[in-house]
Amino acid sequence: MSTIEEHVFKQEGYHLHMIPTKKYKTNTISVKLKSPLNREVITKRALLPYVLQQATSNYPSARSFRTALDSLYGAVLSVDSSKKGEDHVMTFRMELPNDEMLSGDESLLKQGLALINEIIFHPKVEGEALDKAIVNREKQTLTQKIKSLKDDKMSYANTRLIDEMCKEESYRFHVHGYEEDLNDITAENLYEYYQDMLSNDDMDVYVQGNLDPNEVQQIVQGTIKRQSAPNRSENKTTQQDAPSEVKEIVERQNIQQGKLHLGYRTSIRYGDKDYYALQVFNGIFGGFPSSKLFMNVREKHSLAYYAASRFESHKGLLLVFSGIDPNDYEQAKDIIEKQMDAMKAGEFSEEDVQETKQLVVNQLRETMDNQHGLIELMYHQVLSGSKVTPNEIIENVERVTHEDVLQVAKKVALDTVYFLTKEEGGNE
Repeated sequence: MSTIEEHVFKQEGYHLHMIPTKKYKTNTISVKLKSPLNREVITKRALLPYVLQQATSNYPSARSFRTALDSLYGAVLSVDSSKKGEDHVMTFRMELPNDEMLSGDESLLKQGLALINEIIFHPKVEGEALDKAIVNREKQTLTQKIKSLKDDKMSYANTRLIDEMCKEESYRFHVHGYEEDLNDITAENLYEYYQDMLSNDDMDVYVQGNLDPNEVQQIVQGTIKRQSAPNRSENKTTQQDAPSEVKEIVERQNIQQGKLHLGYRTSIRYGDKDYYALQVFNGIFGGFPSSKLFMNVREKHSLAYYAASRFESHKGLLLVFSGIDPNDYEQAKDIIEKQMDAMKAGEFSEEDVQETKQLVVNQLRETMDNQHGLIELMYHQVLSGSKVTPNEIIENVERVTHEDVLQVAKKVALDTVYFLTKEEGGNE
């Protein structure tokens, strides 16, 4: 297994992470801006990257901006927002050809970095405001996105589970913001928040490709300029124990398929010694098609259209998702809980452990083979303050024993059951 190198340079106002590799024909730039989740500004943060990518000071029209991107030999730009533990992360990504694939004097990487710098630090402004037409258009787009997530009942049920489970924690805030906030967002107050973000967010720049780390540092240092240099904030994601009495929430809508979602507390996060056993535990319990949830709830008892689990690496949560007939609520919930009881009783074989470890390792290797996936994996170190490399994660997973998985199972505690079901008197 090839070793993944990471060279980290502390720049003025940000950290540069250089990942040299000859695996790809393209180079990737990824800029991440992180701030604690905050209900007052989360909708602005969800909106902002989409506004910034539309036009800049030097490329003020959609056509001129597109021409600038096309001049980089078809470079691909994307933006998004994500929730990592109790932090909100904005990401600006660019994928562009390796200079070795082209003939030309000026570094394509340098040009790509210059455009990323333009997008983040030199947006199109009108006095003390972002471009009003762009802001209004992107507000409409975000409104549609929020509505579509409500219409997707699996996504809606997951959001509602977190609403109820984390009622007193910042993790409950919605990553894409709130529709009711959008009317109050103006080009002026969004620009004001943008200035605050530039001053206070933690910023990490990742450059990955067939490149020399020291050359990249010189190019980045001369291209991406940040005036202020905030001290990197500490990871302060809160941990809570499951309540003594499980919360049970039933919500009714005009739907045919019920959504039964369960939220568990694990008290295990990325960088903890039990994190690797948690990955294997989740795989045996509900993470793969060979898992207990899939085989028992869906296949054996035919009680679910789907049944699976996943864990949140930076918050210590394990979430179960299932789509069921509304009439099968009690039976489905009982069988899901029995699968968890079986895990706590050690009712899984050594063969289950070995097979699942291989599945987890294969999944990690697939992530590492993907340019964006590898950067996300490396960024876990920043989020957690833990310097565990991707290769060490694989080694630690391979060392997990049956006893390790059993000890993790004993830590998992049910917090909240959320059931989205049909309206009373609805069609059978």
